[in-house]
Amino acid sequence: MKTPRTVVFVCLHGSAKSLIAAEYLGRLAAERGLDVHATSAGTEPDPDIPPHVTEELLRDGIDVRGRRPRLVTREELANASHVVSFGCDLSRVTPPATAVERWDDVPAVSADFAAARDAIVARLRRLLADWESPKRAG
Repeated sequence: MKTPRTVVFVCLHGSAKSLIAAEYLGRLAAERGLDVHATSAGTEPDPDIPPHVTEELLRDGIDVRGRRPRLVTREELANASHVVSFGCDLSRVTPPATAVERWDDVPAVSADFAAARDAIVARLRRLLADWESPKRAG
């Protein structure tokens, strides 16, 4: 049995970009029949997910009510098959030889949720296409 990919998304507060990315990756991977486990975390986590993020995700059929942002750990980064950072410094917690993909150009969720979500989803689609390409070639 193939081990699922584990993806850790990290943003400063763990309550917007990383959460959006983890939730949408789970949805998009499931639609493609891919075994992917995505998590979100922050380097300085907020106590709660902002209400506008919860509301916008609910509009898209994603329920994050009752969830709380959490602090990223060195262990989860070490065990991840893929790490994505949204404009935060992971140097203190990233183990040596752990590659971190930086998505620093995603717009601020607080300024324009739809633009941020769309930018994240576009990157997720490219990431999934990259993962699927060896299957297509074989």
